[in-house]
Amino acid sequence: MKFNPLSEVAYRRKLTENYLKEAEESFLRGDHRHTVESSQLMVENAAKAVIAFYRIPSSSHDPSMELLELLEQLPRGLMVKAERLAEIVHKLAPEHGRVTYGEPTRGVTPWELYNKNDAEEALILAKECMKLLEETLKGIHVKP
Repeated sequence: MKFNPLSEVAYRRKLTENYLKEAEESFLRGDHRHTVESSQLMVENAAKAVIAFYRIPSSSHDPSMELLELLEQLPRGLMVKAERLAEIVHKLAPEHGRVTYGEPTRGVTPWELYNKNDAEEALILAKECMKLLEETLKGIHVKP
């Protein structure tokens, strides 16, 4: 099967929309763990949407280095946006394991790890990533 960058970008874009919607709905109902989980998945896929325009994204939950490797290929005005996206992705990447397994060595389940402030911070970062993604895709001439 041949890799189609625009199809991959569109697919990742749909994932970001759905994960952001889930994060917002989870936050409203007070599900802090799920808010963080959906926010992390949203930012991961936002980075992968940009990466996909240039190459096949890896299956890593922290594609920040892949995104940073592409900076020179991005139009100049998008470099700062991509760097910020990579920063957020790197910050939330460790949450992928934590929302699934908690902290077993401390005996803390995923549901015990997160509070409203954690969920709100993750959601704010996810919303920022959505804006960065839209601006970046527009800048590389991909219709959101």
